[in-house]
Amino acid sequence: MSTITVRKSGGSLIMTIPQAYTEQNNIEAGAELVVEIAGETLTLKPARKRKYSLDDLIAETPEGLHKVEDWLDLKPVGNEAWSDSK
Repeated sequence: MSTITVRKSGGSLIMTIPQAYTEQNNIEAGAELVVEIAGETLTLKPARKRKYSLDDLIAETPEGLHKVEDWLDLKPVGNEAWSDSK
């Protein structure tokens, strides 16, 4: 266990995350962490990256965005996993 010092930055209090933890969990500047608070205990965990389905991505596509006509009939060009079933 180690001790850290909380510092003030503007209107916020900040703390540093020990290098051993960042290396162990592949955390870099800009990474998202989940913060859990239970009484006096503060727990940090790396946030899991959301896995999107094709349906999710299509549903989130803004209206009016240019789309390739007949894109569902295009042949794969890389490592895509296409299915012939519709």
